[in-house]
Amino acid sequence: MIPIVPSIKKSTVRCELTPREIVKKLDAFIVGQDLAKRSVAVAIRNRWRRQQLDPMLRDEVAPKNILMSGPTGVGKTEIARRLARLTGAPFIKVEATKYTEVGYYGRDVESMVRELLDNSITLIRQQERVKIVDQAAIAVEETLLDMLVPAPSLPSLEQDDTQADVEAQYQRTREKMRAMLLAGELDQRIVEITTQSKSSPVMIGGMGMEGLDMDLQGMLDKMMPKSNQQRETTVEKARETLLEQKCDELLDDDKINAIAIELAENMGIIFLDEMDKVIGTQGKNADVSRQGVQRDLLPIVEGTTVQTKYGYVQTDHILFIAAGAFHATKPSDLMPELQGRFPIRVELENLSSDDFRRILTEPKNSLTKQYVALLATEGVELVFTDDAVVALAEFSFEVNQRTQNIGARRLHTILERVLDELSFEASEIKRGRVEINRAYVAERLQSVVDDEDLSNYIL
Repeated sequence: MIPIVPSIKKSTVRCELTPREIVKKLDAFIVGQDLAKRSVAVAIRNRWRRQQLDPMLRDEVAPKNILMSGPTGVGKTEIARRLARLTGAPFIKVEATKYTEVGYYGRDVESMVRELLDNSITLIRQQERVKIVDQAAIAVEETLLDMLVPAPSLPSLEQDDTQADVEAQYQRTREKMRAMLLAGELDQRIVEITTQSKSSPVMIGGMGMEGLDMDLQGMLDKMMPKSNQQRETTVEKARETLLEQKCDELLDDDKINAIAIELAENMGIIFLDEMDKVIGTQGKNADVSRQGVQRDLLPIVEGTTVQTKYGYVQTDHILFIAAGAFHATKPSDLMPELQGRFPIRVELENLSSDDFRRILTEPKNSLTKQYVALLATEGVELVFTDDAVVALAEFSFEVNQRTQNIGARRLHTILERVLDELSFEASEIKRGRVEINRAYVAERLQSVVDDEDLSNYIL
């Protein structure tokens, strides 16, 4: 976990990996698309380089936003998501199609910046919590001991010897209980704790309300009196509840918000999917949901200041990665001003049969490894032979060619079809080893693939 330091500018330097190291780490999860990986790796490294510049020049260096084009299921979203995890940067994925021009029913484009800041605050809170959790745990331990070993009512002050004896005995008992508490021997003991009941969230919606970013929930919490609730629970569960309460008390919300804003402004990544769907077409009212969205996106991408309930967020240095299939359109159909804000253009390639084979075996989270682990919970040892993997890749590629090309997502459908019977019966048969070979795959797929009408519905 990366420590948070008072210097906000230093806290924004999150990733010191070289472009080659970034590509290598992306290779562990994503097959192919080397050009796209290189582009995003350079964009991330440029952020590190910018942090090393003189402050006067640093503000002048704009991020090199990226526009990815390519069919669905080839890795556009996965590249951006893995990149955010790798760098520890706040990241959100939004669909450009859910926004409309200001004044029409739909989401305001500025809401994406607010969502990014919420993500950033969550990251900072998690990191700050790690720093104070030990301190909170000590306080919780003392609170639990107060519940388990209440302080004795001391005699009158004239009886000093008796009072000292009672106090010493109390401390000995408390230390014994502390040892038992730390050993977990008191986890099932029942104690009574006090919790504050939280008011229900206030939901505000409707046309024109998207831009209303007042902290109404916070205002109501301050206006309404807090009601305390007494409830009985085990020591184990009480420890969890009290730890959360204590951590909330120790966290400095103002400091967290300030660092989170700086983090979002300098390291935030917004992934704009379905960018090709906001290109205007000839037709009635097309401009409202398409061309109008481009006009509203332009100032956000160019750099503007967005008001949030936590403070003002500047978007000048947020990295925008846009993506779209661009089947019926092309990137040059976007508004010229918007095109200029995405200087890096990357075209992702269609997946070949060999790519499907590599996707099934090489990534750390490959589908075959997932199914092996899932069925192992039922006592079934699932084994995919090499010829079975080749057959799965060939069938997936063939179906994509003959029907709609949905990229690597076709593998999910194919594998579910092949393992449907085994997944249903695994909890009952509990046999040791099941080998999936080419014959097993062909038996369950060949008839469906050959029947084109059937494959359109099933695969």
